[in-house]
Amino acid sequence: MDWIRSRTVVAGVVVGLALVVLGAFAGRPDVAVLGAAPVVAGVWDWRRRPSIMPTVRLDAPSDPPAPGTLAVDAVLVSPSDAVLLGVRRGHRDIAEALVLVDGSRTVPILVHTVRTGPQEVAMVDVQGVGPGAASVSEPSVPSSRAALVLPAPRPLTDLPLPPRLRGLTGSHESRRPGEGGGLRDVHPFAAGDRLRRIDWRVTARRSPDLHELYVRREHALAEAVVVLVVDSRDEVGPDPMTWRGSIPPRPQDPTSLDLARQAAASVAEGFLGLGDRVGLDDLGAVRRPLPPGGGRRQLSRIRHALALTRPEGEPMRRLRPPQIPSGALVLLFSTFLDDEAAVVASIWRRAGHRVLAVDVLPTVREVHLADRERLALRIIRLAREDRLATLADQDVELVTWRDAPSVALAGLARRTQRRAGASR
Repeated sequence: MDWIRSRTVVAGVVVGLALVVLGAFAGRPDVAVLGAAPVVAGVWDWRRRPSIMPTVRLDAPSDPPAPGTLAVDAVLVSPSDAVLLGVRRGHRDIAEALVLVDGSRTVPILVHTVRTGPQEVAMVDVQGVGPGAASVSEPSVPSSRAALVLPAPRPLTDLPLPPRLRGLTGSHESRRPGEGGGLRDVHPFAAGDRLRRIDWRVTARRSPDLHELYVRREHALAEAVVVLVVDSRDEVGPDPMTWRGSIPPRPQDPTSLDLARQAAASVAEGFLGLGDRVGLDDLGAVRRPLPPGGGRRQLSRIRHALALTRPEGEPMRRLRPPQIPSGALVLLFSTFLDDEAAVVASIWRRAGHRVLAVDVLPTVREVHLADRERLALRIIRLAREDRLATLADQDVELVTWRDAPSVALAGLARRTQRRAGASR
């Protein structure tokens, strides 16, 4: 039998029997009657206990949840009138509630999170409560459901451009003659020029007898090729005590990989909105990269690939950096806690690419650290600062994502506005 007597009812029956016996021996029928009531109620409710165990099933919600929120529908099926619903996430109890159930009931569960990537929404179990709370069932087998949380992009204003623009379409003005851009020059009519390009005012001023025609030539519009490279070899939180991996970061703390996913998704949305082509690669895993592409479907592919990016055991040491298309802008998202990412960035810069190193290390909390731990953190910081200074000396541009990244990227964009499309 999977239904057991509750402790409160057992205690009430024992007290009632004691009063009945005491009233019988003391010749006090009023005391015996007072004790008979909980005994009769407890026995009657116990005989009416259900024989079927309650169950719980987790289904996906009909409406998509808001950003930063995980949602799941808990479908409760119980022969009793009430069940005790317990919700856990990880090693923490989120909520516990007594739910009235008339055969079956759907209870929506919302969980707020700052994390991205694959994660468990919640673990739910139920315990049936019989009539009069005289009996309770054994807890059901916990039911859980996982979800893939996509990174939410944040709006960016101006974005830097690569040293060379490609293609004949896009929204950036190149240095090549073509159509759609600003005025390049006024030139005598030649073979291949269109008649609608003739500037009659300039022609009338320079050649009143129409001996020679002059046409207006424009700059061509081109597109940028951008490659996002995420360093997924480590995932650290604000607490340095969790960097060893033995203690997981707190669920309410975004990790470096969460910041990298958000930063890469934001940059991808900004460039794709301008008609450029964006690709994605992972520095911590040897797999086929996502080739550069454009459009809203490419943004969906990038967000989905970013959500699946995670540390995969001991990373393999690369013999050479990932291959980058010629003339592409490279954005490397890393914590730069070791030399691997810095070496790869310097190789790309020497190859002629414009490289932006995006620092995604969270703001470190060190108030609770002991003196020995503070000394270790100081050594790590000195090595990291030297590493970033070496990158700056090699003309690798640095952006810190946690400190107004939109302003930093806009500043880098203004540095190259006058030479967009020119080779370096």
